[in-house]
Amino acid sequence: MQHLRKGLTTRQAHVGVPDGTFEEEHGREGFFGPVSHLYHQNSPTNWLKIKGDCRPYCIDTRKMPSAAMPVPFLYNEDVALYKHQQVTADLFWSRNADGDWVLFIHEGHGFLETDYGPLTFHRGDYLVIPRGTTYRLVPEEPCYLLMIESRSSIRQPDRGLLGQHALYDPAAIEVPEPIAYETTTDKYEVRIKRNGELTSVFYPYHPLDVVGWKGTLYPWKLNIKEFRPVMSHRGHLAPSVHTTMLGDHFVICSFVPRPLEEDYDAERVPFWHRNIDYDEVIFYHDGNFFSRDGIEAGMVTFHPFGIHHGPHPKAYANQRKKDRTDEYAVMIDTRHPLKLTPEARESLFEDYWKLWQM
Repeated sequence: MQHLRKGLTTRQAHVGVPDGTFEEEHGREGFFGPVSHLYHQNSPTNWLKIKGDCRPYCIDTRKMPSAAMPVPFLYNEDVALYKHQQVTADLFWSRNADGDWVLFIHEGHGFLETDYGPLTFHRGDYLVIPRGTTYRLVPEEPCYLLMIESRSSIRQPDRGLLGQHALYDPAAIEVPEPIAYETTTDKYEVRIKRNGELTSVFYPYHPLDVVGWKGTLYPWKLNIKEFRPVMSHRGHLAPSVHTTMLGDHFVICSFVPRPLEEDYDAERVPFWHRNIDYDEVIFYHDGNFFSRDGIEAGMVTFHPFGIHHGPHPKAYANQRKKDRTDEYAVMIDTRHPLKLTPEARESLFEDYWKLWQM
């Protein structure tokens, strides 16, 4: 389609927004498709009330029940999100035949045993476990995890014009060294998850008996602090530039501390948008979450496509008072609509939608 310009607008998106207007981005295909900017006389999120399920949600995962197994809170046919707390190692090993795991360590440290060898983990680590890997978490202190289960293979983003060392250097990725564990008992259990059902397989030897491996499929680790954000000092960039890894029909992005835009008329907070093709989920890990009032570490916001979202009024009003962000968060954007689980609905911050009222 031809790019058109009508009425009172800016020359550059998110820069020099006309006084008395609120800029909204109406885009397709997750910031990659056709897009227009609309200049409203009122904030697109200054609603009186919302009736129905197409509304902003906030899930306090800290209030969700703890269980031996991960507790799901959002899911669709491509990806499922879980909260998991673990204090000690299981007496069995696990194998997920339903999908790849991305484990984000919100709290705690320990090591991950796998067929390929062990990986130590600490706060802020992403652990990627390919489908079919036999593994076990061994906490050395109580651990709190965000778990992302992907039906498709997890892969790294195409850096394109940015170059192969952008976002994070391949050298920042850690992989396991093989260790064959000794057999010290007469029975070992491996629990296989397939189609959501568990099957136990018992071995007379330690299932992690690999002495070597080679190939292109293996577990790997990356800490969120290794992520180097793409920035422009002159204009606010779309959140998709922070893509850290992806699966089919969803992306995982890392928000880390960065300088804010320097140009005097550049917007410094996320712009209002109705990103109509993607649901947006953000897990808040650490720091001061500037664009969101009332949000604390361990909470999750869920903004379904169809309804606007953007900065809270206080953040928008105070954007010139800050020079940099101070937050760590994980965003998951999904092409297909997500559903809340009963456990999530029981842990909602019910008045979250009111935080946008001016």
